[in-house]
Amino acid sequence: MSTPAGLRWTYAFVDRPLALLDPARAFWTAVTDTRLSQPRGERGEFVTLLPEEGTDACVKMQGVGSGPGGAHLDFSVEDVPAFAESALRLGADTVAEHDGWAVLRSPAGQLFCAVPWHGESVRPPVVAGTRLDQVSLDIGPGSYDAEVAFWSALLPDWASLSGALPEFHVLKPPAGLPIRILLQRLGEERPASAHLDLACADIGATTTRHERLGAAVVSHGRHWTVMRDPAGGTYCLTGRDPETGGLPARA
Repeated sequence: MSTPAGLRWTYAFVDRPLALLDPARAFWTAVTDTRLSQPRGERGEFVTLLPEEGTDACVKMQGVGSGPGGAHLDFSVEDVPAFAESALRLGADTVAEHDGWAVLRSPAGQLFCAVPWHGESVRPPVVAGTRLDQVSLDIGPGSYDAEVAFWSALLPDWASLSGALPEFHVLKPPAGLPIRILLQRLGEERPASAHLDLACADIGATTTRHERLGAAVVSHGRHWTVMRDPAGGTYCLTGRDPETGGLPARA
């Protein structure tokens, strides 16, 4: 796989307030049929959601000290400094440098991380007709075109495609990588943010299952339902094929 600095795996990060980590962890492990790793960090704020044996994790959680949280991406690469340098050349900023990994900010202000690759290669299976497979970047109209250009240039081996609606743009990874990126142009200017999307074979059935686990419906869209998890974080159930990530042919 020819990717910048040896990009070999992707993680979707669920960011939720530290005070609400327990209900958030209980909900997202149930939704993804995973178990929690041992907590990491000074406050036990980091955990990995571990899938069934023989597959590799692609979802992690972080407790944040301020704000409502949201989501972000981690890119697992063979060469962290080289990946960070590529991002900086394209207009990103460095937020923090740690021992072996870096926190970066896209031109529109969306945080993401470059972390070492540890051999992850086997995608977790579909769970109850759903798969957490996409991080949606919510971008104001004034920054949207530049942000699409940034991510498309940073990930040149990912397919950069117009979405089903004019306000969407999809970055589809090479085969085997578990997390896609959707850029969504908002109708008003506000700081960049991100949320998680799950591909669902049956949105109605998945909505019912998630409500039983403590989530609530926020609104309905053309191909999606906006949900709120027990920690107050919003995410979307989307009518896409959980195996391929694409919209059904009938759509």
